[in-house]
Amino acid sequence: MPAFNVGFVIFPELTQLDFTGPLQILARMPGAAVHIVAKSLAPVPSDCGLGLVPTYTFASCPQLDLICVPGGSAGVIGAIGDAGTIDFVRRQAAGAQYVTSVCTGAFILGAAGLLQGRRATTHWAYTELLPLVGATHEQARVVKDGNLITAGGVTSGIDFGLSVAAEIAGEDAARAIQLLMEYDPSPPFDFVPFERAPVAVKSALSARMDKARAALAGQLERVLV
Repeated sequence: MPAFNVGFVIFPELTQLDFTGPLQILARMPGAAVHIVAKSLAPVPSDCGLGLVPTYTFASCPQLDLICVPGGSAGVIGAIGDAGTIDFVRRQAAGAQYVTSVCTGAFILGAAGLLQGRRATTHWAYTELLPLVGATHEQARVVKDGNLITAGGVTSGIDFGLSVAAEIAGEDAARAIQLLMEYDPSPPFDFVPFERAPVAVKSALSARMDKARAALAGQLERVLV
């Protein structure tokens, strides 16, 4: 059988776990051929300093069966303002079986016109911006609307990867991947979502997240005019 082409679109200052979480899962999916795609083959810096090496450029990438766009607020602001990135996502999405994102990668899909009238999710701090790109927010770690699959913030990408693996390769295959990865989360602090967090923790984040949200909203408004 032909390989199932999975492509991750990467760009400077993306959040590496948005990308590497689902990558680790989908690379283990039976029949998958994973492609890491960027504007050039030069290493791409993530927002934690880890350099990521593309395997294809936008020009050389084959047609993808699944396209996945990770997030990272600073990186997404740059990506949605880059015509080449948005054009690549739009062209690939037209021929893909699945169009997907993790975290704020949803806004790159949105800037490409792919969220109009669709249900979607993103990082909790940015959900109120989804209507700017024509989407309706649905509260969930992973939201599927037809061939569109979006994940919430950062670690949601792992749940997303397993959900996609089950969709494409079957539940048994996805369970086997989960077992191999020993994915059995038990976080030391149980205060996600944001509403359940202690006041002191929320206060520490509020100013930072308000600034980041305003920056993304401003860029979306400029791009979507």
